[in-house]
This record gives sequence, structure tokens and C-alpha cells, in this order.
Amino acid sequence: MAAQRVAVIGAGPSGLTSIKACLEEGLEPTCFESSYDIGGLWKFKEKPEPGRANIYQSVVINSSKEMMSFSDFPPPAELPNNMHHSEIMIYLRLYAQAFNLTQHIHLQTTVISVRQRPDFAASGQWEVETEKTEASRQMHVFDAVIVCTGHFTQPHLPLTDFPGIESFQGRYFHSWDYRSAEGLEGKRVVVIGIGNSGGDIAVDISRVAEKVYLSTRSGAWVIGRVAPGGLPADIVRVSRMGNLIRKLFPSWTNKTLEKKLNAPFDHKLYGLQPKHAFFAQVPVVNDDLPARIISGRVQVKPNVKEFSGSSVIFTDGSIIDKVDVVVFATGYNYGFPFLPAALQAKCGYRLCLYKHIFHPTLTKPTLAVVGFIHGFGAINPLAEMQARWATRVFKGLITLPTDKIMMKEIEKDTAEMHQKHACSERYPLYVDYIPYQDSLAEQVGARPNIPWLFVTDPKLALQVFYGPATPYQYRLTGPGRWAGARQAILTQWDRVIQPFKTRVVPEPETKPSSTLSIIMVFSCFSWKLTCFCIKSTH
Repeated sequence: MAAQRVAVIGAGPSGLTSIKACLEEGLEPTCFESSYDIGGLWKFKEKPEPGRANIYQSVVINSSKEMMSFSDFPPPAELPNNMHHSEIMIYLRLYAQAFNLTQHIHLQTTVISVRQRPDFAASGQWEVETEKTEASRQMHVFDAVIVCTGHFTQPHLPLTDFPGIESFQGRYFHSWDYRSAEGLEGKRVVVIGIGNSGGDIAVDISRVAEKVYLSTRSGAWVIGRVAPGGLPADIVRVSRMGNLIRKLFPSWTNKTLEKKLNAPFDHKLYGLQPKHAFFAQVPVVNDDLPARIISGRVQVKPNVKEFSGSSVIFTDGSIIDKVDVVVFATGYNYGFPFLPAALQAKCGYRLCLYKHIFHPTLTKPTLAVVGFIHGFGAINPLAEMQARWATRVFKGLITLPTDKIMMKEIEKDTAEMHQKHACSERYPLYVDYIPYQDSLAEQVGARPNIPWLFVTDPKLALQVFYGPATPYQYRLTGPGRWAGARQAILTQWDRVIQPFKTRVVPEPETKPSSTLSIIMVFSCFSWKLTCFCIKSTH
């Protein structure tokens, strides 16, 4: 029997798009959100709320607005390309309003447990127990469940890895607790961990602190949000053509990109050079870190060996005395405390989930995990495609393989993931951005047919293949097809350029200035790069 009533747990971006996917398939979603508002990670809270994701005041999204948008809802042209968290909330509210999603959301309602009903083998139904703020618990029955709680809710604070921390005379806390640099004026601060949070926080604090020391065990590739010429980096670099070149010439692509990254500042000189190749791990996106290092406001240090009083001793033997504050940007543990333990089994570091969504041992595929993933790109399009696929599985329109086949594919994917990426217990969820979306879109019936587009609509085909791999491509055809997808693709550069028009500088009459010229320049460059790659192999 096809699922009818669906519980969606969490009202962040993944939860919102899951509600919409349910509605598109004629299902009845009920979303439970433990907080007082939608937005999930992007809803800034003055005080940290245990069990929920938190962000700091200065957070700006790493992905540009066109790349992080939902596939049938382009962002307003006037919004900046890399939005502050408050502007992301504007976009999410507009999305929820446009598709009437909020009426399906129950705020301040925490899911306590999700368990199979006694007749699950036949019905596939779940008992979902919830608790309203300061109210009694309730039990609900649903035909299916979508889990959208993410993986930034349980801070990982590995104090046992740092001998002497109990004797540290200063203050220490996890990056989850960080809100702003207020109160850190004139302090000596050590930030442990060089992920995106660690880099951001080190830069943020360095504007007021006496000195910030950024400790890293493995180093990192650092990229900026701004590409040469000033366009958003991801909208220039993430394309189907680029993905094809990377697939054909992986080693050459890595070396070329790393050479480009070392051009503005040498990662080895700056103490940032990692052992892993660029595509082995999601890079640190930070425009300001090199400037803070060259000005001495941030000093890169190796891993911390131990603490002694107010001193921090590093593995190279160097010592920093009179440290006031230590920030542990050491990642997060992940798990779903409301789910049965059997559904949280792991394959390697990752959860044992088919396509990162379905558990292979369920006799009925009526529980999906959406948005629990990392990739070299924005999470919103990934989560949306997962939700579109999962809801069609719920309806019986897509049939999953047998549990044995699913387990074999999980084991194969896990092995490939560990081979390609520098996975760890903290970051186990990497996927190849475009290929992963395409694999799900293929089953949904929404994967764009590039050769056919070149025959029927060359203008659109050029943008789909050579241009940025924006999410609108997955609304051109198949179930969920959106009539505005073609226009959204052809006008995406206009929305990129619009926020820059705060002071328009007139162009010389002899120099063409148009969105089309930018597109053509990019397309020509892409074609020349392709030809060069082909020649270099012969």
C-alpha cells in the first residue's frame, strides 16, 4: 500500500523541501520542529539550545545563492550572491510561503521516539511519539517517516585527547557555543581545528583579540568565495563540463587546481598545506584567512600536544603562554537518538544507508533520511533530490533493490568513498556532487538529457553543459517538471550580476557589456580548456 501520511522530523531546509516533495506526490506531511521557528541551522539563536544546531553571528553561506537554491524557486535577484544567515532565512521564508508549507509544521514539538508498529511487516507504519513544550506526550501513527535533523547538533569535545586540559587556567568551549567575539577583546586565543567553523571563528576573533593561534593536525586547502573577475567561485567552477574533465583526467585536474590555489598564497609557506589532494576533502572556504595570517593576527600552529596551567604546548615543541581562551572547533558526533539502535548501524564511518537515504534491512522502505550528507556543493539541492526520490519510493513508483543488492552497493560505495575522500569519524558523508544528484534524478526521471537538448534547444544546452550546474536543470523534464526551469537557467547570470549594481560604471561604447558576453566568454574558455585537456593526453 502506498504511503499516505508522512512524518517529517525537522523544519530546516531539508525538512521544508521534504514537505514540498510530499505535497507534489499527493502525500500528507506533518512536520515536527523542536524549535520555535523554521530554518534549522540557519536560524540564529542568541543562546545555544541543547540538541539543536547553532551558528555564530557572522556566518555567511559558502555556496552562492543560485547554487544553493531549490530547483523551482530561484532566489530574489536583489539578494547578495553569498548570503548572510539572516538573508538565507528570508529565502527560506519566501519558499515556505510560496508553497504553503508552514501550515504543515508543528513548532516547539520534539520527537521522542520513532518505532515500528507491531504489524510493520504488513503495513510499514510507524509510531511517532512527540512532546509539546510543557505539555504531555502524544502518540501518532504514520505511513512513512522522513528524518531531517542533520548532523550539527551534538558537539564533539575530545578532552581526553588533550592531556592537562583539566589544569588549564583559562576558559574553553566548543565552537557550537560561539556567538561572537564579544568579551574576547585583548585575549590570547587558541582555536583547535581548521574546518570551516575553525577558520571563520579564528578570523572573527582575530579582529579584537591580542593574538589568535589556529591549531591544525592535517592542514587544509583554502579557497575563497570570489573567483577571478569577481564572480562567485562555485558558479564559475561547478559545471557538467568541469565534472567530465575531472572524471577523464582526475590527477591533472587536482594538480591544476592546487597550482591555481597556491598562486595567490603558497599553502606550504602559510603552514596550511595538507597531505590530501584537493578533492579528497571539502576545502575551507574563507576569503579573509590569508590576510589575517600575513598581518600576523592569526598564526597557524600544529596540533596541540598538551596543556599546562595557562600554557599550550604543541607537537613541534613550541609553547604559547598566558592563553586566555581555547575554542574547540572539533566537529560533531552524529546520530538519531529517537530511532531504534538497529537503524543506526554503520558501514565504515558512515551510516548503513542505501543512497544515504534508506536502511536496507527494513521490510518496507517507509523511513528515509534526508540531508544527512556532505558534498562539494550546497546541501539544499542534494536534500531536495533525496526527498523527491524518497517520496516516490513511498508511493511505490520506484522500487528498491533487494536487501542483499542494497548491502553490496552500500559496501561498494563505502569503499569508493574511503578511497576517494579523506573520511573520518567526524566527516563520513562525502558524495560526488553532480554524479550523486544525477543518479537519483535518473530514477526519478528528472535527469536532463544533454545530447537531446543540443539537438532541440542548443541555447539552453550550452548553459546546462558549459554553464553552472544549478538545480533548475532537474526541473526541465520528468515528474515535477517546472515550466519556468528553462527561463530560470537562461536568466541565472542576471540574478548573479544584479546585487553588484550598487554603483554602475559605464562601459566604453566599443566594449560590449551584457550577460550574454559573460556567458560566451565563459563558454569559450571552457571549450578551449576541453581541447587543451584532450591534446595533453595525446
